[in-house]
Amino acid sequence: MTRVLVVDDQFLIRAGLVGLLRAAPGIEVVGEAGDGAEAVALAATTRPDVILMDIRMPGMSGIVATEKILAEAPEPPPRVLVLTTFDLDEYVYGALRAGASGFLLKDSGPERLLAAVAAVGGGDALFAPSVTCRLVEAFARQAGAASDDRAEPPPDLRALTLREVEVLKLIATGLSNADIADRLYISEATVKTHLNRTMSKLDLDSRAQAVVVAYETGLVTPGGGGR
Repeated sequence: MTRVLVVDDQFLIRAGLVGLLRAAPGIEVVGEAGDGAEAVALAATTRPDVILMDIRMPGMSGIVATEKILAEAPEPPPRVLVLTTFDLDEYVYGALRAGASGFLLKDSGPERLLAAVAAVGGGDALFAPSVTCRLVEAFARQAGAASDDRAEPPPDLRALTLREVEVLKLIATGLSNADIADRLYISEATVKTHLNRTMSKLDLDSRAQAVVVAYETGLVTPGGGGR
């Protein structure tokens, strides 16, 4: 049973999502919130597996709420699936940078929504990797230009082994674990091990966050591939 928290400031959208999820087998809606602050409080008390997070909300945004929830959550932390109106949205980029596992357009059909929740809840750290990589490419250059204004510098990749760097680079190009395993002639389990160690060393919460780091550190460049 996947425990889901639904966060959206528009009542009708939130009610529609809750109704759809409650009718689906294998999903339990443990709460619903109308703003970021309420989402942070409910996440702490309900311990959801997946959070459907509206990104643009008055008061506390979905980005700030995602940061707070992931920073305060005990292990294992919930996986945040961002809901957005536009796929190339700088707010979504900010949420992925904060540790969200992926994003979904609000006009996606019921089947796609349920598939996304199942994928994220089942441990797939990134939904639609090619789309997420396109989003990251679109905003990574802007983030690099604004790097002097960031509170924290990007992680130092020198802590990684050569193989971990190689896996991170391939992840950032949108390849799946199976594709990476084929490319490097290793097993999918080994790919997951390298990724998990990379995320642990760099203090990352999601695969999407790893993609962001790969671009922001210059390991991969927008439109130019890896170095």
